[in-house]
Amino acid sequence: MAGTVTDGKGASTDLDYASAAVPPDGRMPKGALTMAWWAVCSAMFYIVVAATLALNFGARNAMIGMALSVVAYGLINGVLSRYAIRTGLSVALFSRVLFGNIGAAIATLIFFATATYYAVFEGSVIAVALSHVFPSLGYELAALVVVLYSVALIFGSIQHWLDKLNGVLLPFYALGLLAAIVLTIATYGYSHAWLDMGPAGGAPANGWWSCFVYFMGVWILMMYTFDYARFGRKEDADYHARFNFGMPFYLVTFFLNGVAGIFLASSIPTEGALSEVSVVLALLQLMGIWGLVFVWVTQTRINTANFYLAAVNMESFFQLVAGLSFSRIVWAVVVGAIVYGLMLADVFGWILQALAYQGIFVVAWVAIALGHILLTRDGGVVEYRSDRVPAFDPNGLIAWFAAAAVGVVLLEAGGSFAGFSAPATAVVAGLVYLLLRSKARRGRLAGETA
Repeated sequence: MAGTVTDGKGASTDLDYASAAVPPDGRMPKGALTMAWWAVCSAMFYIVVAATLALNFGARNAMIGMALSVVAYGLINGVLSRYAIRTGLSVALFSRVLFGNIGAAIATLIFFATATYYAVFEGSVIAVALSHVFPSLGYELAALVVVLYSVALIFGSIQHWLDKLNGVLLPFYALGLLAAIVLTIATYGYSHAWLDMGPAGGAPANGWWSCFVYFMGVWILMMYTFDYARFGRKEDADYHARFNFGMPFYLVTFFLNGVAGIFLASSIPTEGALSEVSVVLALLQLMGIWGLVFVWVTQTRINTANFYLAAVNMESFFQLVAGLSFSRIVWAVVVGAIVYGLMLADVFGWILQALAYQGIFVVAWVAIALGHILLTRDGGVVEYRSDRVPAFDPNGLIAWFAAAAVGVVLLEAGGSFAGFSAPATAVVAGLVYLLLRSKARRGRLAGETA
């Protein structure tokens, strides 16, 4: 499609463009956007997830699943990033096109809630590390420190601060990961046994599929991609689709971090069940104060994205449903207060369950977004203004909720059925949306002919 976007409001003074498409003069150089986006590649989450999958399904199955995820994420995000760059739309604005205003509000609610939950997880990891190294702080005070500086970091815009911060921290993340591996080998020696890490009864033959499907639960990164890619310049679209948001990024994010996680978890003794906290404590014991620096770098980088996207999408949500138009700084403070409350409330079991269900809706959103982009790639104007789109778009909403219902039923069924909840959701969402849109298009053509 031509990618012409109507906003009718001229240039926006909002550097985050929460309610308007990003204009050409609001776009970022490719190097700056790369540094801002690659904040997402570092998190203890990726290290621990890979190790947990290896423990349950076998190291080789985990690596196959991660490799397949690299390909899938790269291909899908290549399509999404090109569209976001072409139109300048955010997830919130594009969701108006897919679902109408009410549906867009639901999508934005899911987005900012999920980003907030991840901010809770990653922030808690830093707080645990801080309180472990400095016991006099205590977890509550450490959590407050983490939230205060995380909120302060996103007072600046993505164009003028987050890219610089994460550009400076990126080498420290890479050196820290390398140092952790080198120190592990120096302390505990090297053995090929990490390649055989797996369940006591042996790795299941189809364990690679379970590992691949697990990473579908993190398709929220597709939404993250969309909201970052919109700041890319059109002349840099190929670079962003192929490299910045493509397979090279996920090769580092999933595969490199994952392989390192499997090796570290297999080689470093940990107390209790494998978790982000147990791995962090093991790294602190191994690396001392430098372990704290490494944890701070990895978690602060990912949390700039979590806090930023939570605040921007919270701003979009309340602007749409309640007409509130406070600045992002206000919403950043609100997100910080919610994150701090959840960090103290010990509700991680509930949050994990919520994320599982929200993940179903996110997978359906991605499939519908892909279907829409493929159907309308030769179209004309993208109309997203709230007063120009309907409250409900039946094509998108029927596909979204039908697919989510299938996914939730399979998830509730448990066992082997749960392993197909995300793939089934994606297939149903895409097929139903394509069928409904094709039918609606034939109806319009018939009406025009008559």
